[in-house]
Amino acid sequence: MREADETTRERIAAHLRETAASPSALAVEFDVTAGVAIDHVRHVAESLSASDEQLLVAPPECSDCGFSDFDDPANRPSRCPECKSEAVEQPTFRIE
Repeated sequence: MREADETTRERIAAHLRETAASPSALAVEFDVTAGVAIDHVRHVAESLSASDEQLLVAPPECSDCGFSDFDDPANRPSRCPECKSEAVEQPTFRIE
């Protein structure tokens, strides 16, 4: 299938099969917002349930205190609930 014929979700899935990426990196690569990139990743994860592949998520982590037990590991938190720092690394996604 030619790249022009693929949907954004198909292109994101192909990209995540090759390398891990954060929502911001996907946003830049596919010219969407980070929130839209997360929505696409969620849909890609649902479509993988029928295959032997899975979406791996490295959850966000606070750079100041190391907190990583966020309610939604695929979300982009604006600050840490533990220490209130805004230095929170984004989650990263990969398909294996």
